[in-house]
Amino acid sequence: MNYREQYDFWISDAYFDETTKAELLTIKDNEKEIEDRFYKDLEFGTGGLRGVIGAGTNRMNIYTVRKASQGLANYILKQGGADRGIAIAYDSRRMSPEFAEVTALCMAANGIKAYVFDSLRPTPELSFALRKLGCISGVVITASHNPPEYNGYKVYWEDGAQITAPKDKEIIAEVNAITDYYTVKTMDKAAAVEAGLFISIGKEIDDAYMAELKKQMIHPEVIREACKDLKIVYSPFNGTGNVPVCRILSELGFEQVYVVKEQQMPDPNFTTLEYPNPEDPKAFTLALELAREVDADVVLATDPDADRLGVYAKDIRTGQYIPFTGNMSGMLICEYILRERTTNGTMPVNPALVSTIVTTNMARVIAEKYGVLFIEVLTGFKYIGEQIKFFEQSGSNNFVFGLEESYGCLAGTHARDKDAVVAVMCLCEVAAWCKIRGISLWDMMLNMYEQYGYYKETQYTITLKGIDGSKQIAAMMDKLRKEPPKAFGEFEVLALRDYRTGKVTDMVTGAEGKTGLPTSNVLYFELPKDCWCCVRPSGTEPKIKFYMGVKGTSLEDAEAQLESLTEAMKALAF
Repeated sequence: MNYREQYDFWISDAYFDETTKAELLTIKDNEKEIEDRFYKDLEFGTGGLRGVIGAGTNRMNIYTVRKASQGLANYILKQGGADRGIAIAYDSRRMSPEFAEVTALCMAANGIKAYVFDSLRPTPELSFALRKLGCISGVVITASHNPPEYNGYKVYWEDGAQITAPKDKEIIAEVNAITDYYTVKTMDKAAAVEAGLFISIGKEIDDAYMAELKKQMIHPEVIREACKDLKIVYSPFNGTGNVPVCRILSELGFEQVYVVKEQQMPDPNFTTLEYPNPEDPKAFTLALELAREVDADVVLATDPDADRLGVYAKDIRTGQYIPFTGNMSGMLICEYILRERTTNGTMPVNPALVSTIVTTNMARVIAEKYGVLFIEVLTGFKYIGEQIKFFEQSGSNNFVFGLEESYGCLAGTHARDKDAVVAVMCLCEVAAWCKIRGISLWDMMLNMYEQYGYYKETQYTITLKGIDGSKQIAAMMDKLRKEPPKAFGEFEVLALRDYRTGKVTDMVTGAEGKTGLPTSNVLYFELPKDCWCCVRPSGTEPKIKFYMGVKGTSLEDAEAQLESLTEAMKALAF
């Protein structure tokens, strides 16, 4: 059916409820809106679904969620996983509880046990829960840090990580094979509960999760010494982080934790936030106001599903609050863990550090110093989680830490996704270590720059929505691939990694090698002196992303280099 036929089907067929039909009738004279809602099915990508909430095949609603769930259920049944079941969590967004229930009841109708959290929970706790319960799969209803009109559906497999190849493609095929809504199953909730197919979970998983987090502490005595004096301001951005973050900090003994009241409780509209993203400086406005009021040492914020952590730290010389990128905060935690575990003899044998290709190159340098295996993977934390699985299967290495530039990291193996709750705990231990030595987190960062090099990174994004936007993004990637630049301003291109073809090309000699990673629509340009840039379309949003990284001889030099490289990239993009 074309988009008009789909629209007519939705407003006339008995399968769809009256509320859905009423919403669609309000756009009956808006052809462009009808086309946008129905020109395609909301794409079930390699991580699941993400889209604007609303009626239509290209929107997040109970029908598209149920259809995706039926495809996942079909795959679970083919894998013989019905009795093992599926764990389901959800965040504070609009329709999150409803989508979670729709998912669970579809699973139940297919004879698959659904373990559903009794209220909102962080994404990393879902990763932990499905492994704790021995489930074959997991789903979390969240759109992470996206604006309030969005929601999403992320799929996990038995190892606790988001689905990777080949399962991602196999599940996508099952979802795409469903073309008739009447083949999608559901059942009454009371009947599902009575049949033991809808099982509520809560406190027992929370307690087990907290116990695992505490295993990542290295120096409890440091926290005990600093806990009365270290001042922490925290915002959960009206999401899932408030309860677990405040609980872990309280149980560790931190006494001066100040939560931003306006952003403390769940709010699907994120009323005080233009964009609930810890990467956005504007999102810290209220937290920084509170920090100045209480003279905080550190300011922390987690995104709505509590897998990303944003950080500001006070410069004790100037009194200013310095923003930390995800690379910076990740490196603070990473270096502390590797240094202290090496010093006190708690480093596991054959330790490994995993990061993504667009994460700071400082990670590699730190790993080399401490004799830790360094592995780079494609963008997406699921590939870091996958490495943990490979280590366990082969017995080759022990995962110590993983991070990506987009404000996500993981200490330990309790989860297989980025975990802002454990990141808060680890960063506060680092802050306590600094506090008792009379220095700040910013001082520690400066020390690391002096020791390892002044690495600095940034990115910018172009958003291109709709049919035309998708074509523009494809055209940009096609041009860069067919006509790769020889230089970005003053930065000569030494080598080009094309992860779609799997080839690395030496731009000077023409020699070719292999990337050694799975195929992905990513172009990575190696530049002189440990500098680089990278381009890729977003896998979940209508965006094309440009990443840049440099290594300077000082903060000023790094900033100047990064500005020059960024301007060169922008000129190329436009």
